Amino acid sequence: MRKEGKRARRQRAARIYDLLAQAYPDAQTALEHANPFELAVATILSAQCTDERVNMVTPVLFRRFSDAHALASASLEELEEIIHSTGFFRSKARSLVEMAQAVMNEHGGELPRSLAELTRLPGIGRKTANVILGNAFGLDEGVVVDTHVKRLSGRLGFSEEATPEKIEVDLMELFPRERWTPLSHLLIFHGRQVCVARKPRCRQCVVAAFCPSSSE
Repeated sequence: MRKEGKRARRQRAARIYDLLAQAYPDAQTALEHANPFELAVATILSAQCTDERVNMVTPVLFRRFSDAHALASASLEELEEIIHSTGFFRSKARSLVEMAQAVMNEHGGELPRSLAELTRLPGIGRKTANVILGNAFGLDEGVVVDTHVKRLSGRLGFSEEATPEKIEVDLMELFPRERWTPLSHLLIFHGRQVCVARKPRCRQCVVAAFCPSSSE
C-alpha cells in the first residue's frame, strides 16, 4: 500500500473499526469480575497467563478475599497456593497484598479513578490501569496494548512503532477517545480468532480489503 496521509489513515481506521464492531458485537474483557477491585486483581493475575486460567482461579480467590481489606491481611503462603497455576505466583501474591494495603492506607479501601493514582499502586502499570479505568469506570484514558493489539496495529498499518507505549500514542491519535476502550477488545477478539500470530486467516477476515498486510 502506498504511503497514506493522516486523513486517509483515519478514514481507513474508522472503516476497520466499524467492520470489527459488526463482527464482534459482544467484544469485552474476558476477565470475570463483579467490581473494580476484582478486575484489578484479575488483571494483575493475567500477566503472562491466559484469561481462561485466571477465571478458573478467581472464584476461589474472591470467596476467600472479597475486598481490599481482606486481601491486605492475606497470608502470602495461602495466596500463593490459590494463584499458583497463573505463573509467577510469588511476585503476583506480593503485588496483590501490597496493592490491597495501599488501597486501604491511601484510598480508604476504594480503587482510585485516575491514571496517576492507579499507576502508583504496586503491581499496576499503565496497561493494567487502562483496563481498570476503561472497563470498571467507563473512563477512556488510554488504549490497552497487549500482544494482540501490538501485532494487529502493525499488520493493519495503524502504527510502525515497536513498544506498547509508542503504539498506544499512535492509536490514541488515530481513533477518537470514546473508541479507545472498545478498540482494544475488538483487536484482541480479531487477533485471537482470525488475525492469529503464525498464519493469519486472511480469507476469513472482514477487514482484508483495508489491510496492507492482507494476502487476499
